[in-house]
Amino acid sequence: MNMFTSNKTETTSISLPEVVLSWSLRDVLNKNLYKDKVKRIPEVFSSTLEYITSFRLPLLEETRASLCSGIESVGQAPACEIIRIEYSKGYKPPKELYYNILTKKIKDFKINCGHYDPEAGDLVVLTNTKPRRTEDLIKPDQPLLLALVSPTDDESDMTRLLLSKDVGSDLCPRLGEPVTRVFVTYLTNLITNMRIWKALHPDPLVSISLVSKILTPIITDTGADCHDSFFDESISIMDSKLREALESFKLDESQKSAVLDSIAMTKRTRQGGRLKFIWGPPGTGKTKTVASLLFSLFRLKCRTLACAPTNIAVLQVALRLMDLLSGSLKYDTYGLGDVVLFGNGDRMKVDDHHELLNVFLDYRAEVLSQCLSPFNGWKHTLDSMISLLEDPEEQYLKYLRNNGSLDENSESDDDQSKDSNVKGDNDSEDDKPAEGKASKRNSREHWKDVIGQSLKASSGTPGHEEAQSEELMTFEEFVRKRFYTLGDRMTFLMTNLYTHLPTSYIALDVVQRMITLLDHLKTLKYAKGKTNHAYKLTMKRGEFLEILKSLPDQFSLPVTVFTGIQSIKNFCLMNANLIFCTASSSAKMQTEDMKPVEMLIIDEAAQLKECESLIPLQIPGLSNAVFIGDDRQLPAMVQSKVADNVDFGRSLFERLSKLGQKKHLLKVQYRMHPAISLFPNNNFYQKQIIDATCVKLLSYKRSFLVEEMYGPYSFINVSRGKENFERGHSARNLVEAAVVDQIIVKLFKRHCSTKQKVSVGVISPYKGQVGLIQENTGKRYAKCDKNEFSVSVRSVDGFQGGEEDIIIISTVRSNGNGSIGFLSNHQRTNVALTRARHCLWVIGNGTTLSNSASVWKDLVDDAKTRGCFYNADEDNDLNQAIIHAENDSVDALSRQLAAINIRHGRAYLR
Repeated sequence: MNMFTSNKTETTSISLPEVVLSWSLRDVLNKNLYKDKVKRIPEVFSSTLEYITSFRLPLLEETRASLCSGIESVGQAPACEIIRIEYSKGYKPPKELYYNILTKKIKDFKINCGHYDPEAGDLVVLTNTKPRRTEDLIKPDQPLLLALVSPTDDESDMTRLLLSKDVGSDLCPRLGEPVTRVFVTYLTNLITNMRIWKALHPDPLVSISLVSKILTPIITDTGADCHDSFFDESISIMDSKLREALESFKLDESQKSAVLDSIAMTKRTRQGGRLKFIWGPPGTGKTKTVASLLFSLFRLKCRTLACAPTNIAVLQVALRLMDLLSGSLKYDTYGLGDVVLFGNGDRMKVDDHHELLNVFLDYRAEVLSQCLSPFNGWKHTLDSMISLLEDPEEQYLKYLRNNGSLDENSESDDDQSKDSNVKGDNDSEDDKPAEGKASKRNSREHWKDVIGQSLKASSGTPGHEEAQSEELMTFEEFVRKRFYTLGDRMTFLMTNLYTHLPTSYIALDVVQRMITLLDHLKTLKYAKGKTNHAYKLTMKRGEFLEILKSLPDQFSLPVTVFTGIQSIKNFCLMNANLIFCTASSSAKMQTEDMKPVEMLIIDEAAQLKECESLIPLQIPGLSNAVFIGDDRQLPAMVQSKVADNVDFGRSLFERLSKLGQKKHLLKVQYRMHPAISLFPNNNFYQKQIIDATCVKLLSYKRSFLVEEMYGPYSFINVSRGKENFERGHSARNLVEAAVVDQIIVKLFKRHCSTKQKVSVGVISPYKGQVGLIQENTGKRYAKCDKNEFSVSVRSVDGFQGGEEDIIIISTVRSNGNGSIGFLSNHQRTNVALTRARHCLWVIGNGTTLSNSASVWKDLVDDAKTRGCFYNADEDNDLNQAIIHAENDSVDALSRQLAAINIRHGRAYLR
């Protein structure tokens, strides 16, 4: 281990990539590399310096563990092959070893490791052979060469790499086209850790006043019991329409007060930055509360950044906010230009949520690029339409002079898309750059395709209105054709301009005139082909011209907007009032010229590592922050046991909660039947949660199966199960898996006869059991309509934030000593027990769990006390499933024994 691991160096501004690229393979694989150096992260800090330095070594250890995991699974990692390598701009040895590479798919590798498309922040290894195991990287003739994929400003096919050392002659004898094969294999991604590292090394000249407020808890902060003092202040900020909107959301008192208190913070900024913590236990409407707060801040034009730990969590809040906005915008989609969602479109699955396209930054930038194009954008199209209506004869003469070309300056979308996909004559299939390479460019091509489909949809036809005839059109044909072609284009442009431009750059009166014009165009289009069509067009000519001339031919946009896609993105971010992204991606909001953010909202704050929350907390100009979460549920994932043991995964929400920080509790749960909510409420929330009226109604109780065992809440005892740790270290229980499978079979049969809709979730804390149950169920229910009958099998971590009609929990552990491992974790248990709406059925060995001296002992005792404890073999179907599973286990053992020969006292597999 070298100089980069000294304590002195860790406090300097050296970059994380420098540290990582200095590690040897032995360093990375050494799980004790930082064990004696990391210290437990304190709960209270005496200074900002102590605070930020306490996370640095744990972050390095977590980064090492992530890289170590990537190396240990290198045989299954995606990879690609280099077909060209050259020096990159900025190559300055001995440290700045930047190279550009061109890659292609690996076609002759037998193991299906998946194709690799390098992305910025990826840490990769370069080798002459595709590594199949960790040992392949240790060979003396296989030099270990790590590299970091660096971002590029252009859209070329080349990928820029920062190497840990210069390319050696043994790996690549010469630049250009490698003489020997060179592979790039993915190991891990550093982008989030690099952003955290930067946050832990703040610019001393930049104020981070809000960070100083989180060093110790604020015991006197506004809580659930003292919100009335700010009620009048909150109401005075809102206009009557906003108050009406909030009333229409039907918030309960705890939700409403959380929203109003947060709104009041915007008027108390002069007192210094403020923090607020909202505690949202399972089913209490946390997402609804967050969306209502964001809606209010949006209407108040308070520039707000809404973050969450993951893309999925961000997506959920954005979708809920869009639902609220869709019913409140008065002029179609005007106003959505003040909302921006940015991040990785693939991970967010934006394509699956068409309503989000109107706020997704990548799509918005491409749309505005077309709208502002000098060739066929707004100004050109507007001028062309005015010219056509003012002097159609002159336009017809131009058409004749151009030998029948409608517009010498425009190019059809089809032609453009064809040009972008033309493959060079000299490009062989093998040398063609990897599909998906240059992700920036391919992302742009994807959104261009989506926009092209939108443009075709606006014309109401799958392609062009009419095929271009070889014969010249008559004057009447020309006017008709030209008018509707321009009209379709104007429909596309006007709709997207008032949708995607910030409201500060397109006035309401302009939008109203555009909508009037759209109505006229729509009316004429409906009349197209009818006998009085030409008459209607003539009569509307003057009215059209009046509206067209009243519209601006250009908008007062900054000159920089016209310099490229990235400039358009920066413009949109600068002028948005409501911005959605992950906490990590919020680093993009820290540019020098970025307009200050007034309010930060962090959803799922208890799942965000405290050091990662420093990224959005350091956004310049930030005045207030609201954290929403539940520290009684699962925290952030940490790979390193060393880092986990020093509380590296602890959230700011959890740390301050333990120290007595006041939290605003959302008190009413709307998800679980009271029989389900009773145990978690008593054991995890000190009986503070109230069941909503809707879940207490008799109609909320569902009977999915007729037997008494399958009521709203049951513990189903499987005493004959056996835990095993085959296939690695994750526990499995074949008998429990068979019981779960049989219950699902019973549910499906019942569904087929009653047509009752049901969604089933199966949860197990062990990946081995999850895989086993997935194997058993297979694709049996894949063809079912998911709105009628669905089955989802996931780990506890995978189910956090989810809910289903029925939840079946397989606890797996079955032994005589009560050992249950990490099943005893209260947060994990809480998540598992609070996912069900109507029925929760816990499958497990009652004796093992009772002997565990954990919360599971309390659960078994509670089930017995309440008369909800049942033995699985009381159900004949389950008993038969258990017998078959036991026989299968015996048969499997017999096959294993039969495969062994005993010779001379030693065992050999046949």
